[in-house]
Amino acid sequence: MIGIMADSHDNLHSIKLAVRLFNEAGCSLIIHAGDFVAPFAARELENLGCPVKAVFGNCDGEKKGLEKAFLSFGEIKKAPLSFNHDNLNFMVTHIPVAKRSYPASEKKYIIIFAHTHKPEIRHEKKNLLINPGETGGWVSGKSTVALLDPKTLSVDIITL
Repeated sequence: MIGIMADSHDNLHSIKLAVRLFNEAGCSLIIHAGDFVAPFAARELENLGCPVKAVFGNCDGEKKGLEKAFLSFGEIKKAPLSFNHDNLNFMVTHIPVAKRSYPASEKKYIIIFAHTHKPEIRHEKKNLLINPGETGGWVSGKSTVALLDPKTLSVDIITL
């Protein structure tokens, strides 16, 4: 399983619930699509049993502090972040991208995005797009994450 989260906005309680869920699901990777806000919130991800790949969101002002917090458990980069995991191609961004910004490739991509705080799963041509919603739950009142099965490409939105 691959755990996907975003827009955690310093909600330590929800981040801890997500970490527990991801560990129980046996995730091999966690993807965070931005808006931790502060480094202390990102440090909660040290309790995961797998690495984390993340991008900065528009509310992540302490970029140096976030980079330092990530040193022991993963990486955080400026979006878009493209990588391969389990023979799957990923592109992670915070702000949803226009179709013309999708990778120029014949490969299928799993595109992870956030910012809207609304969970969404859709297919566009050869790409699977996933917005896990908001882990923090401050805007909608609902804290959510996503679980992706890398073998079947099925995605579940989980309410914490």
